[in-house]
Amino acid sequence: MLKIYNSLSRNKQTFTPIEANKVRMYVCGMTVYDFCHLGHARVMVVFDMVSRWFRASGYDVTYVRNITDIDDKIIKRAFDNGETIDVLTQRFIDAMDEDSARLGIIRPDIEPRATQHIDGMITMIAKLIEKGHAYQSSNGDVFYSVRSFADYGKLSGKSLDDLRAGERVEVDSFKKDPMDFVLWKSVKPNEPNWDSPWGKGRPGWHIECSVMSAHHLGAHFDIHGGGQDLQFPHHENEIAQSEATHNCQMANTWMHNGFVRVDDEKMSKSLGNFFTIRTVLEKYDPEVVRFFILRAHYRSPLNYSDVHLDDAKASLTRLYTSLRGHEVSTHKIDWSQPQAARFKEAMQDDFNTSEAMAVLFDLANELNKTKQTTTANLLFNLAGVLGLLQQDANDFLHGAGTTINTNIGVAVASGFQAQVSFVPSDIDHLIQARLEAKKSKNFAEADTIRKQLADTGIILEDTPQGTTWRRA
Repeated sequence: MLKIYNSLSRNKQTFTPIEANKVRMYVCGMTVYDFCHLGHARVMVVFDMVSRWFRASGYDVTYVRNITDIDDKIIKRAFDNGETIDVLTQRFIDAMDEDSARLGIIRPDIEPRATQHIDGMITMIAKLIEKGHAYQSSNGDVFYSVRSFADYGKLSGKSLDDLRAGERVEVDSFKKDPMDFVLWKSVKPNEPNWDSPWGKGRPGWHIECSVMSAHHLGAHFDIHGGGQDLQFPHHENEIAQSEATHNCQMANTWMHNGFVRVDDEKMSKSLGNFFTIRTVLEKYDPEVVRFFILRAHYRSPLNYSDVHLDDAKASLTRLYTSLRGHEVSTHKIDWSQPQAARFKEAMQDDFNTSEAMAVLFDLANELNKTKQTTTANLLFNLAGVLGLLQQDANDFLHGAGTTINTNIGVAVASGFQAQVSFVPSDIDHLIQARLEAKKSKNFAEADTIRKQLADTGIILEDTPQGTTWRRA
């Protein structure tokens, strides 16, 4: 039985879908005013992994991840750039799609945009006003009255009295209570706006997810996910809006992935300590980044550094090295096989990818000893459940044919020209030159070639089948 840590109950619970063999999952996505950073990558990779596991387990999955394309930051960035909001948001949606594709992320089934659901937001706000949960203030804004919802704070564990005493809240003389939050913002100069019963304006942030999740998944669905930073106030406010509107529980299970941290601080744009996905991918293979994210349990903090990424690269290289030379293919996994059963047990325990990866390394060690195709296929297919080891082994180990920059010129007696960069064909030439040197018993020259390649980050491995190479 799959057990998931539910942020709402604060313990692991056996997952029981509302509808047999179906999973309806909503995840809060990106606000598209800039390039995605590694914190965003973690959300995308984690819930891609969750979706993949449900599908591997035989569930029919509907995975919705929204796009926030209207927001204060978007409006400001478009104004500062001297461009329209549509042009700005589409550019960063395209960039997000490029980044996520490189990370091996399967696109969600549905990717609604906030601006496509304004009518639904107006309808929900009107219902909340009608039921006494919201009010229009004298400045034209519409606010949610948090004290009208008895269960406010049940997700975060915060009480309203404690929040008022200890939390910084927005000071707004138009609110009845400092903790009330905006549902509809009245029109302001040079801002996009829509007609509504309360005058021209635009929606607040929290209302969009309540509307989009209900539209695509129904008022009551299985899983709501997102980053830990969204637990309060965003997800707390979603619950208040949705459950007050529909008179039913919003989501059975709430999942939150941990922060990505840099020097013990959360990675964020506001702190200026973020690394965009595309910047990191200039240095590391995308699968290394995916491996780095999944190696840690999704709820734990993830510490970013080149040291940790280098270690992830070395670990992933070990797995690919074990697969090299084996013909593998996609096939149905026999979950009764002992190693597969261990993998499944780990994943069924709150998606414990750390333990599941330990199974992959055990299989790699076994494969290195036995060289059995069945073991190679099991390793390949189990890793595929996590979106790993799906490249050709040589492509990964060789850097997928990219130029390998060096600062060392190489010249050998065979006449190969000194240069400052290698491509795979150059390395193959040098391997052949080394072989000829060994045949001629010129072992000093052979050792020189090996060392010069090693100095440039190319490791030669002599096997009974011949010499292979990989990047260090």
